Amino acid sequence: MPEPADRRYGPAPLPQPRGPLSAAVTDALRRAPHDLPASLGADLDPEDPLTDEDLQLTLFLCYELHYRGWRGVDDDWEWQPTLLGLRARAERPFEAALRRLVGSPRVPAAGVAAGLAELVASDDGPSLAATLQRRADLAQFREFVVHRSVYHLREADPHSWALPRLGGEAKAALVEIQTDEYGNGRLDRMHSELFRRTLDRLDLDTGYGAHVDAVPAVTLATNNLMSLFGLHRRLRGAVLGHLAAFEMTSSLPNRRYGNGLRRLGFDEVATGFYDEHVEADAVHEQIAAHDMCGGLVRAEPALGPDVLFGAAAGLAVDRLFAAHLLDSWAAGRSSLRPTVPSTPPTLPPTVPLVAATPMAPPAPTALV
Repeated sequence: MPEPADRRYGPAPLPQPRGPLSAAVTDALRRAPHDLPASLGADLDPEDPLTDEDLQLTLFLCYELHYRGWRGVDDDWEWQPTLLGLRARAERPFEAALRRLVGSPRVPAAGVAAGLAELVASDDGPSLAATLQRRADLAQFREFVVHRSVYHLREADPHSWALPRLGGEAKAALVEIQTDEYGNGRLDRMHSELFRRTLDRLDLDTGYGAHVDAVPAVTLATNNLMSLFGLHRRLRGAVLGHLAAFEMTSSLPNRRYGNGLRRLGFDEVATGFYDEHVEADAVHEQIAAHDMCGGLVRAEPALGPDVLFGAAAGLAVDRLFAAHLLDSWAAGRSSLRPTVPSTPPTLPPTVPLVAATPMAPPAPTALV
């Protein structure tokens, strides 16, 4: 099938399988659409669905068909019934694990916006942002950017699935947030494009989906939960709660990420993505909590617990992600899978490299 001339925007190259299930899916996707065996995935019972490489890649393979697709894969796979059935079988243990992880948050008497604020205030994850600001070396910062590229090169897309499922105040608020994310109609201001410049400055591949093979299951899980929420109408409250938590916890970390790059000698082109989010997300925080999520629950009160579930799940999986990076670095090993070299890039003459402070093991209970 014809491929786009500019591959920066997709489709993504098919990743390497990580187990029997993802191997079966990638093998199938390379051929014309056909029925998969009904038994495929029927016995799924991973010990930890959130860190199971085979399960998370299988979900990512299925979900990406609804985004930019896979290079060389027939578009008709998107709605192939037996593949959708397999996706549903893979989603069940994933969603169950998310619900076990966070329980069933209750909406306080003060309302859903107050509940979101409580979740954010009680989030006690390890401070990845503080480490990147103060101690991470260039190789570690590049690893972090590789992890985040899976989402940031399609930034805002998973949450946009909610738009046709909303009306009224919640929809207007989501449109306001997403309009900023998509650069107010300017390609050069789209957040995904700002992040592409950061990748380029760090001498990393800027192609869409270029780093999927390098990232572990926990990174895929941070992306898959957004797709799970966004692609199911029944979880429209959860996808808005996830976005709200994302916006409410973004401003300070992004300031720290930008400062970390400046410490390493990078210029405003490299830090532009993070600097943009410092101000934008401070504004989005109020819109997301009060107008978007509050508006949804005012229209559909029964969705309040779903909003808080989505927020809690996003925060919890991000804690697992941060712990993976910090634990890997404290042990002196890469946080990536062994497919991408972590050697520092050759920087352009206009971007001087400043030696980083040696990495020290992080305090496990430090706050962002």
